[in-house]
Amino acid sequence: MTNPSTATPFSALPLAPAMLENLTRLGYLEMTPIQAESLPIALAGHDLIAQSKTGSGKTAAFSLALLSRLDVRRLEVQAMILCPTRELADQVTQEIRRLARAEENIKVLTLCGGTPMRPQTASLEHGAHIIVGTPGRIMDHLERGSLALEALNTLVLDEADRMLDMGFFDDIAKVVSQCPKERQTLLFSATYPDGITKLSQRFLRNPKEAKFEEHHDNSKIRQRFYEVTENDRLHAVGMLLNHYRPVSTLAFCNTKQQCRDLLDVLRAQGFHALALHGELDQRERDQVLIQFANRSCSVLVATDVAARGLDIAQLEAVINVDVTPDPETYVHRIGRTGRADQDGWALSLATMDEMGRVGGIEQALKREVEWHPVASLKPASNTPLLPPMETLQILGGRKEKIRPGDVLGALTGEAGFKGEQIGKINVTDFSTYVAVERGIARDALRKLNAGKVKGKKIKARLMDE
Repeated sequence: MTNPSTATPFSALPLAPAMLENLTRLGYLEMTPIQAESLPIALAGHDLIAQSKTGSGKTAAFSLALLSRLDVRRLEVQAMILCPTRELADQVTQEIRRLARAEENIKVLTLCGGTPMRPQTASLEHGAHIIVGTPGRIMDHLERGSLALEALNTLVLDEADRMLDMGFFDDIAKVVSQCPKERQTLLFSATYPDGITKLSQRFLRNPKEAKFEEHHDNSKIRQRFYEVTENDRLHAVGMLLNHYRPVSTLAFCNTKQQCRDLLDVLRAQGFHALALHGELDQRERDQVLIQFANRSCSVLVATDVAARGLDIAQLEAVINVDVTPDPETYVHRIGRTGRADQDGWALSLATMDEMGRVGGIEQALKREVEWHPVASLKPASNTPLLPPMETLQILGGRKEKIRPGDVLGALTGEAGFKGEQIGKINVTDFSTYVAVERGIARDALRKLNAGKVKGKKIKARLMDE
């Protein structure tokens, strides 16, 4: 681990004098923590998995590594960076161009969906050293034979977790399968969902890790208990939600009936809530999980059995509506929040009758739990707690050969929305689900229904209650 207080200068790296001079001119003097962790590994030629957020200096980290291996005299594609959105690809391209000023004539090309293919194909015919683009569009060029990767020596997967969120795993796999085996692969990701492990096992060779642990004074899960009467229990869930205002909450009930009752109460109070219980068929279960994971549903009400195997990357709060009789189940429930570098709330409601169970939890935690009065719960805002996204369901999925890139291209191309306004894209056999910012949902629906995806007219609807 690098100690940020003892920052390392770029001059400590084995970089060409002209490159160091250019870095100084650009104001790059000392490395950010992620650069100090990852550059020595990358410059030594190892594959790398690096944990980093946007704005941490990761673009310079991978750019310096790929530029150091570049042979300018060979006008062939020697490095390729896959990005989730056109906006990010543009930023990366600009940054590489600034860093590449030390060398004459390094050609960087951006290949993204939402813009016509023909000019991109023409540019590729003139040759390029570095390609930056989105997985779907790069795959299209590979399929058409307009992009050759025989000379590639460095592959970068930038914001890999976001690419997985947007449903690009299969596209990435197809692109990587066409890259030379003897290459260096650098993977950058802010969080480590399961898909990242799957990606790295398949496509990286003995990668070194540059993990960047953010230090938290106490545990990242803040636990609070509230004493309620049985009659007030379900109403108190709404009070917790209005007080803490988490974007995504998983509310656990001990029984299916309690799930149903809570769902009715929350919906009556104006919350966007969905329930997960044993009576849903697989398609209904998938739809509920898709809407919860893409942040277009604020509360998911579930029993322990129904939530088995559930892993949601960003979960701001877990509410224990009932106290579970098994302390291990409590620990397992609350462990779903506070993932990655985020804090999480674990909020529990308990009646006098459940104090014995709370005692069991205290023994398991080896400390007393923290009690707060229900009267301290005050609405933090007068506006209703609305999820930030809404889900559009498009009729047609894998069977119609729809890919996430097609939907992203339709929304950011013809329809004119920004990549940032589009969330997760899930393609199932017969349907495609895309999360869009709540403010553009109706407009996006109208434009999708008026436009085309993959050259075909489509039918889409809003999946609101």
